[in-house]
Amino acid sequence: MSNQQRDRDMALAKASTLANALPWLEKFQGKTVVIKFGGNAMVDDELKKAFAEDIVFLRHAGLRPVVVHGGGPQIASLLERLGKESRFVEGMRVTDAETMDVVEMVLGGQVNKEIVSLINRNGGRAIGLTGKDASLIEAKKMVVEKMTEALSTPEIIDIGHVGEVTKINREVLDIATNSNLIPVIAPIGTGPEGESFNINADLVAGAIASALGAEKLIL
Repeated sequence: MSNQQRDRDMALAKASTLANALPWLEKFQGKTVVIKFGGNAMVDDELKKAFAEDIVFLRHAGLRPVVVHGGGPQIASLLERLGKESRFVEGMRVTDAETMDVVEMVLGGQVNKEIVSLINRNGGRAIGLTGKDASLIEAKKMVVEKMTEALSTPEIIDIGHVGEVTKINREVLDIATNSNLIPVIAPIGTGPEGESFNINADLVAGAIASALGAEKLIL
C-alpha cells in the first residue's frame, strides 16, 4: 500500500470516528470529564501520543477534561534499580518512608511532567499538579484489615504511607478549567500534619469526579 493510500485510509477512519462522536460531543459540551490514565498505558510511545491527542481534541471540542494518572510500573522500575523490593497487601503498595520518596519523585516529577509535556506538544494547555498543591487532596492513613481463620477479630496491617481521600479542595481545579487549562493530577495526598500519602489513582479519580460533579468518569 502506498503512503498516499495509507494517509487517505487514516483520514477516512478519523472522519468516520468524528461523525459517530458528534452526538456524544454535543451532549457533553461544557461538561467536566475525569479521565484516569493508568501507568500500564504509559509504556508505549504511540499510545501516549494518541492519549495526548485525544485529550487535546476533547478540550477543543468544548469538554473540560481532568486527568488523574497512575505510575505503578514506573515506580516499580525505579525501586528495582535501587535494589528495593515492591510489596503489596490487598492490592496496595506497601509504602515506607523511602518508598514514599520514590513515589513522589516518580509520580510528581517524571510521570506528571511527561504527560503535561505530551499534551502541550500536541496543542493543549496542561498544568501539572499533585494533591499537595494548594492542599488539593487531603488524606488520612489507610487502615487495612485482614481476616484469618485463626483470629476472631481482623488483623490490622500497617502498609505505611498509603492513604485514602478525606477531602478534595476543588478551587484550584475550577481556576484551571475556567482558564481553559487541562489539570493533570498525580495521586499524592497530604495529611493533617503535612505528611505525604500514596493513594490509589482510581480512588483519587473517583473522589475528584464526585467533588467536581463530573458528567463522566473514565478509567
